[in-house]
Amino acid sequence: MSLGQSISRAMLQWPVRWLVNHKSLPENPIAELKLDPERPIVYALKTSSITDLLTLQQCCEDLYLPGPFTPLELGGQSLPRYVCLDRPPPLFGKRSEPLPFLQEFQQLLDLHKQDPALDIQLVPVTLFWGRAPGREGEEASSLSIISSLAPNMLKKGLIVALKGRENLVRFSPPVSLRHMADRHGTDQAIAHKLARVARFHFGRQQLAATGPKLPNRHLLFRQLLDSSIIQDAIRHEAIREGISEEKAHKRALSYMDEIASDFSYRLIRLGDSILGWLWNKLYRGLSVNGAERVRQLAQEGHEIVYVPCHRSHMDYLLLSYVIYHQGMVPPHIAAGINLNFWPAGPLFRRGGAFFIRRTFKGNPLYSTVFREYLNLLFAKGYSVEFFTEGGRSRTGRLLPPKTGMLAMTLQAMMRGLDRPVTFVPVYLGYEHVMEVNTYHQELQGSRKEKESFLQVIGILRKLRNYGRGFVNFGEPLTLNTYLSEHVPEWRDHASEEERPQWMAPTVNHLADMLMTRINGAAAVNGLTLSAVALLASERHALTRDELEAQIETYLTLLRKAPYGPYSTVPDNSAKELLDQAIELNKFEVSEDKLGQIISLDRYQAILLTYYRNNILHLLALPSLVAALIDRCEGLGESEIIGRCVDIYPLLQRELFLHFPEEAIPERVSELLAVFEQEQLILRQEEGFWVNPSNQMRLLLLAESIQETLQRYAIVLTRVLAQPGVAAEQLEADAMMMAERLGTLHGINAPEFFDQKLFTTLVHTLRSEGYLDPECKPDMGRFQALADNILPLLSSKMQRTIRACCPTC
Repeated sequence: MSLGQSISRAMLQWPVRWLVNHKSLPENPIAELKLDPERPIVYALKTSSITDLLTLQQCCEDLYLPGPFTPLELGGQSLPRYVCLDRPPPLFGKRSEPLPFLQEFQQLLDLHKQDPALDIQLVPVTLFWGRAPGREGEEASSLSIISSLAPNMLKKGLIVALKGRENLVRFSPPVSLRHMADRHGTDQAIAHKLARVARFHFGRQQLAATGPKLPNRHLLFRQLLDSSIIQDAIRHEAIREGISEEKAHKRALSYMDEIASDFSYRLIRLGDSILGWLWNKLYRGLSVNGAERVRQLAQEGHEIVYVPCHRSHMDYLLLSYVIYHQGMVPPHIAAGINLNFWPAGPLFRRGGAFFIRRTFKGNPLYSTVFREYLNLLFAKGYSVEFFTEGGRSRTGRLLPPKTGMLAMTLQAMMRGLDRPVTFVPVYLGYEHVMEVNTYHQELQGSRKEKESFLQVIGILRKLRNYGRGFVNFGEPLTLNTYLSEHVPEWRDHASEEERPQWMAPTVNHLADMLMTRINGAAAVNGLTLSAVALLASERHALTRDELEAQIETYLTLLRKAPYGPYSTVPDNSAKELLDQAIELNKFEVSEDKLGQIISLDRYQAILLTYYRNNILHLLALPSLVAALIDRCEGLGESEIIGRCVDIYPLLQRELFLHFPEEAIPERVSELLAVFEQEQLILRQEEGFWVNPSNQMRLLLLAESIQETLQRYAIVLTRVLAQPGVAAEQLEADAMMMAERLGTLHGINAPEFFDQKLFTTLVHTLRSEGYLDPECKPDMGRFQALADNILPLLSSKMQRTIRACCPTC
């Protein structure tokens, strides 16, 4: 470091510490980027700036990384720990000679030639001083211009003073110079290539963090109205409605004004501060997993479409907040028109929401305007978010997907997007959903309360600690690749205006895959595990020791036989998780001389089904295996596998399970091995038996799937009693029987008699060949399936189901 740099560093160190509030991404680069602290680290920066280096120094100190000013001794030489590709212009005159970054790259590569054991990690670091993208049709402000270029000393001082609180330090995955040297050599051409790749990388980072310029609504409306497709729709509307084209034109414009967002970066910055306060007020913290994959997609230029599950109105705010804090651009969000009320509507619109009506039926002009608006968002490169469920889940389960937005996304891609379109499934979980009481009232028949300003005020009055929030980004699905695998001829239909025949089944399959991947990213927590255990117990009560043991059983199963690579299981002990759940005040905790008893009253038991259902799919197959062993002791492994294979398609369709049917034998064998290892079962004479010393743990696990099997038994018994019953009548009779069973056996789960689940079951029985299109059963297969499921129920439940059938 030169004398001038040393003086500048000493003078600016404390002002920078005072003015700059930096945030690093990822938050733990050593773990997330797999940095090896034992190997030399060198940082690559875009611009040589003492304020950038001082900020990076502070950041590295916080992350326990060597800072850019930390000495680096290699091969008996003292080398700088950073390489910069550019330098700021001087205050006066022209820039003299360029920075010697090529020689520095060359020197680092030569060291690898001299020392075969050396492997330097070159870590690209991008510093963002504000992330405002600007707006279309407007000249960029002087500050945004100098932020994106290499500013001189005075301009950089202005940037630090005005935007120091918005600083983001983005670490990227390291490049192994040993790999570069071994594969490409160490000559000057490789140094040039390394510099070019670094420049391209920094450009992509900038676009990923700021995104394209924000749309100007008036220019956007003009572009839409100039579209030949909308002009044709206006003419057809005038003819169809018997009105003038001018009136139809105004109607189209009013639709655009109703739909289009009015994204504001200033509101995003203000919202960031407010939401930061709100999350601290509401939650104990946020757990975010899988964001690095999404950042990589954004950097690679993918058109990202976020597809989250829908639990609460908080979903819109939470996901945008997390995406912004992960160094990416908040998406444009498809929101229901019911949220377009004052003052929430204008705020949501400026936060990126565009509004969509519940149905387009009978309004072709609205449909065309909305579709063209969505196409334009994709064409301009804005990320988009929509909820495939269509509305919030009232039961905690994923709802059957709505396919309209998916179909429009596919059509937009077929019209010639030059970037890959990638869906990113997102699992959103909460230890408390603020609307859960309202959901219960609606499921009991109360009318859905219309969203309003007074409702918002009512929610704000109830602010309290709601535990933790969870945001898990699931396995991405690139639409181009998906279509090439499933519909190889899709490009042949790209220019067709009519929907090709393959589109509907393809979109339906795509929707199911996305829902499956959402469930595949589920987050487990203490409350959900406690809810599963307590609701499985006979009177919704367990001693504290029993509950801790059962939670530990679930944790062991989910760790030793994980559901998938994208789901998350906490590292905490069962005791810690139970303590966290008790703090949420959802349980009755009493104590006697023998210890604590944790229980649920009737109302709490109903509400806790919501949280149980969030993770029920993770335990569905283990619960089925446990039920087979508990109810049919002595079955061998092949018999257990065979019965699971028969029942699994019903569970898979209902719960969006991700295991393919051909993987079930291996999965069941894995679960049996874990059961045996944890001493839940005993292997005797080629069969499996319940271990008496741990019977309670296996019984509670088996009980989790009972309500699902009871619904299946209702439908199977009803069809066997009257094989010719029509599908609509079958669903109605099954609902009536379920309500009767609920009353007789005290089943409080609201989804137990949900018609959607019976409809899904009937469709699955058809697709699996148990029922033909006229709902007539294949009696042999149907009876075999009933013989597999009915023995898994208690004898009292079997008698009640059979007794109900003659009254149907």
